[in-house]
Amino acid sequence: MLTNSRFAPFGGWHRLNSEYAKQFGIETPRSASGSSLEEVPLNWNKWVRQTHRWLSIAFTVAVIVNIVAVAQKKYTASLGLLAVLPLALPLVTGLYLFVLPYATKWRSERRAD
Repeated sequence: MLTNSRFAPFGGWHRLNSEYAKQFGIETPRSASGSSLEEVPLNWNKWVRQTHRWLSIAFTVAVIVNIVAVAQKKYTASLGLLAVLPLALPLVTGLYLFVLPYATKWRSERRAD
């Protein structure tokens, strides 16, 4: 694992490869079309993934609160909604993340035509 902080957030193998190529003064590989193979960072996707993770944590906490309330026999319907409400946004972000690989493949096939 690379511990140098400037390499920690690299965007993939191609980007790391191009960084090493710059350091050693060699040419980076190019695709058949002549464009560089370096990946473009996807900030939007990273933001959606982080949001999805944090919402999952909120849901987990809400479920634990519900379990404790049931065990103490203090469960109410409004407390039950506490676990349901954090599921609305993860549904949207989860569907986006589910469709993302298929959309990317579809877009790359359209560009190839």
